Amino acid sequence: MSTISSHIDEAQAIVRDALVWDNVWPVDLKGLESYDNGWDKLDRFADAGVNVLGVTLAGDNHNITEAIDLIAWARAKILAHPDKYILAESVNDIINAENENKLAIYFQFEGMRCFERNLDMIGAYRKLGIMQTILAFNNSNSIGGGCAEEYDGGLTNLGRTFVDKLQAGGIFIDLSHVGRRTSLQAMERATKPTAFTHSTADAIRPCFRNVTDEQIKAVAETGGLVGVSGSSEYLGDQACTSETLFKHIDHTVQLVGPTHAGIGLDVVFNPAPLSAWARTRPEEWPMTLDPNWPGFNYAKPEQIVDLTALMLSAGYSTVDVKNILGENYIRVFKQATEIN
Repeated sequence: MSTISSHIDEAQAIVRDALVWDNVWPVDLKGLESYDNGWDKLDRFADAGVNVLGVTLAGDNHNITEAIDLIAWARAKILAHPDKYILAESVNDIINAENENKLAIYFQFEGMRCFERNLDMIGAYRKLGIMQTILAFNNSNSIGGGCAEEYDGGLTNLGRTFVDKLQAGGIFIDLSHVGRRTSLQAMERATKPTAFTHSTADAIRPCFRNVTDEQIKAVAETGGLVGVSGSSEYLGDQACTSETLFKHIDHTVQLVGPTHAGIGLDVVFNPAPLSAWARTRPEEWPMTLDPNWPGFNYAKPEQIVDLTALMLSAGYSTVDVKNILGENYIRVFKQATEIN
């Protein structure tokens, strides 16, 4: 802890001054067993210094009707508190929220079933505030391969069309949970930045969900980034320490530079029900086949200050630290969410 404590005051000052962006938070959806990720937890992110939070609403477990219902529900929750939150539908909204000292919240999907193969839904969802989507969530779908599959067939014909149209329509493509071959094909096809918004380095923790050095280099070539996940399963650290978070960030930084790293903690405050649910779906979560699998645990938003102190202690400049905390996401979102 000495390296953290010796830089803690500077780290706190940087976090107060910086744009801090946590790309992924799975809010408790209506009707699901509570993961303690209710809307009341938004204040916990704000108190930890987070200025921008990406909220996951729907994906490969939902159809169009269910997705729109969830969007309407989430919009009402955010718009009911204009004194604290801004529903971000553009980068300008994010900048305005920072200037007004409010938490900017934008919406995202984890998977493409909620599009039901309908390209016209891209523009409709973008109008409703969806700014980001994952192509496939662990298992394969009509777009391409998922990371949990033994065989990844790559982008389908429809998948190639969706990559083109998503980028033209201003929806940022997230490749977390996507199969390695599919992700590489998507990045090769991309004309705008892409990202692994909540992933960690396979070189540090070999895991079906983690990204290889080849993938990290490819995403950097699109102008995008890797956001470090706070999941114990991906970190390879059941305690989810700030030191382990830093190791994964530093791997990306050493490989492709500090302009290609970010944060996507994907926090679940009560992970026990999530772990129990994952055990019922071994085809999606193969690690649950191990009877000794300890279950998920997660880093918390309050660790952002300690993570910042660790970056400073490793010699990162203030500019580099601020880029990783949030400026890198602003850069890629400006490019990726522009509607052609």
